[in-house]
Amino acid sequence: MKLLYLVSLLAAARATVVPAVGAEGHFHSAVPSDLEPQGKNVTINGVLTYVSLPKGPFDPTTAVLMLTDVFGLPSIDNPLLTYAPDYLNGDALPTGGNVTTWIVNHGEAQTTPPLLAVIKALKDRGIKQIAATGYCFGGAALHHSPRPKQHHYSWNYGAPLFLTVPDDFDLMKAQSHVPIEINNAELDTGFTPAIALETDAIMDDGQYPPGYFRRQFDGVGHGFAVRANASDPVQVAAKQGAFDTSLAWILSHLNK
Repeated sequence: MKLLYLVSLLAAARATVVPAVGAEGHFHSAVPSDLEPQGKNVTINGVLTYVSLPKGPFDPTTAVLMLTDVFGLPSIDNPLLTYAPDYLNGDALPTGGNVTTWIVNHGEAQTTPPLLAVIKALKDRGIKQIAATGYCFGGAALHHSPRPKQHHYSWNYGAPLFLTVPDDFDLMKAQSHVPIEINNAELDTGFTPAIALETDAIMDDGQYPPGYFRRQFDGVGHGFAVRANASDPVQVAAKQGAFDTSLAWILSHLNK
């Protein structure tokens, strides 16, 4: 099985943990109430999962595993078969909620089992390649899940919180063989540009042979790759740019 993890990473300054970003720090508007999701919620191996089928023909043995931000299951559409498991166990951060207290009940012990349950079910269903993308807290959950060691796996992070730099990336270099792609935001208060450069110093310039790439989007902040204000062309362009970059990364590493 080939697992391609896509994640736009938030990293911390050296030997520090990437801080939490509360609801007020997310640089996006709410999902429009009139948005019609194209997928549906189903239960997979006991886990509520949003499933989105691409329009037109698609490869049923290839899928995207999406780990959402702290706000829970989205309405997503993707040119690839996409699964978004509720790894938050029905307890997404409510509007105006306190992420510091919320996180106490959303550690690895709570978030990893549903993630692994869905991955196992997908493998049992004949999925051979999984491109996994994690955003915000989802990036951290993905990063802290058991790391695949096979050379035919690949990861991409989406603005994960609570990572420690350089420790988490040094551990990845020692234990993993998966390519990594990062989308970060200029105005992010968690994964700041300085932290992004610190991550580059650890992973870039061939230091991580499986592959590493990072792209920064200016004029936007935390959450930019998840939702955008439709009236703000900078936000719209950044969100689309992150999507296009991630999709290109997925497609370039599938079937390798």
